[in-house]
Amino acid sequence: GYSADDFVIVKLARLFELKGHEFVLDAAAALSRSHPRARFLFVGDGILREALEESARKLGIADRVKFAGLVPAADVPGYLAAADLAVHASLREGLPRVVPQALLTGTPVVAFDLDGAPEIIRHEETGLLVPPRDTAALAGALARMMDDPEFAASTAAAGRDLAASLFSVEKMVNAIDAVYSELANMKKR
Repeated sequence: GYSADDFVIVKLARLFELKGHEFVLDAAAALSRSHPRARFLFVGDGILREALEESARKLGIADRVKFAGLVPAADVPGYLAAADLAVHASLREGLPRVVPQALLTGTPVVAFDLDGAPEIIRHEETGLLVPPRDTAALAGALARMMDDPEFAASTAAAGRDLAASLFSVEKMVNAIDAVYSELANMKKR
């Protein structure tokens, strides 16, 4: 349902407390005034769906926000790759899986600067970090990515390289194996 002129910003998360959808909606309202091509796609479902849909209506951006609902896990990379930008605005999360997933698909990322996000988002190198809850800064970072496609592409490429080096299948399997081996050895003692 998008046109070739639309700039799609995806937020992939359960529609639940602390996931930050309300901050994305506030930033979307601000951004939509200066960037009419901006469209927002929320992938995920949860108990806050009706409230978030109502909030989008009250902010006057319901026509710019789509709720895809819960999608099969196998479809997530396609949603991320089809988007022009990913946004991660959760208030509490370890290493957010969506950030490396988006980067591995070549999608630039804007995220709140907290918890595990800075492990993969190196500000202005592999993406943009903004202060948590700062919707003006969030809208500004989204606008910057829209306005400077070369910068956005370079952060996505650097992020893809970093994510691939940190989260290769071999590295992840070896790390998990090391944890289990250490636990097994502790149990033997």
